[in-house]
Amino acid sequence: MDTTQIADTPPPAPHPTVTEQKAAARGATRPGDRIFLALSRGSGIFLLVIMAAIAVFLTYRASLAISKDDGNFLTTFEWNTGLNPPVFGIAVLAFGTVVSSIVAMAIAVPIAVAIALFLTHYAPRKLSGPIAYVIDLLAAVPSIVYGLWGALVLVPNMTGLFGWLDTYLGWTGIFSWQGGAPRSMLTVGILLAIMILPIITNVSREVFRQTPRMNEEAALALGATRWEVIRISVIPFGRSGVISASMLGLGRALGETMAVATVLSPTFDIQASLLDPGGGTFAQNIASKFGEATEFGRDALIASGLVLFVITLLVNGAARAIIARRKEYSGANA
Repeated sequence: MDTTQIADTPPPAPHPTVTEQKAAARGATRPGDRIFLALSRGSGIFLLVIMAAIAVFLTYRASLAISKDDGNFLTTFEWNTGLNPPVFGIAVLAFGTVVSSIVAMAIAVPIAVAIALFLTHYAPRKLSGPIAYVIDLLAAVPSIVYGLWGALVLVPNMTGLFGWLDTYLGWTGIFSWQGGAPRSMLTVGILLAIMILPIITNVSREVFRQTPRMNEEAALALGATRWEVIRISVIPFGRSGVISASMLGLGRALGETMAVATVLSPTFDIQASLLDPGGGTFAQNIASKFGEATEFGRDALIASGLVLFVITLLVNGAARAIIARRKEYSGANA
């Protein structure tokens, strides 16, 4: 062997450190990647700026109205901004918004999950396709159309259901009925459930479709029935997705305006029974009073909108907390 050749061989280059590797990776990033990163980061910052601007605007206009309110803004059962001094409060609106949304969610979520499971694991392809298409169309129907249908079709046909509930469950007080027009919180909740049902169904269906096939086949190999496969593989995997879908539906239920205003007979009192007419919601009150309100009246309505804004943020924060606690079930971590 030629010792001169060995002597002339350059020593191996040192292995680059982690810092040098990261620097090289940043330097090797293509212009398109840098542009996409900048646009993504800018979009996120811009969204935060918009949210902050909305919060500042609502807070400023609300403070102008609340400072002149002669009643307690949180507990007053009255809305009269034309008095001198004005008296208004959100107790009835908050109660009606929460109750109608709870009724809608209690009806819509179980039905939507059942439909999503049927379309993904039970229905044949020839049947699941048309049903999914119809559900997609229902999600695109404007809210005023739902409101007109509710006023002309749903309300006149609720008498039988109200009578049955009063006969068998009236002793609870929640379902007692005095025989008035069925323009109540239960009717609003049913209409809202019909409106949010397509949203929850579509998102849940897509989440259930992402269940790893390997998980389902493993359960079948262990002798599980189809329902057991769904219970131990599909539902745990899609739980966080169902929660997210439910929060989307809840957001629409909380902020629905025209459909609720068309169906509900608003009054500023709280009814113990879901069947008695009366009550109101934030969105319905804003939609019905904003056009004829004075400058101060609009500030008062904006103050109620601020409360709805805070409720929406709290609901979304609670949903994020629930999903974070169950992130082991999310599709991203499967």
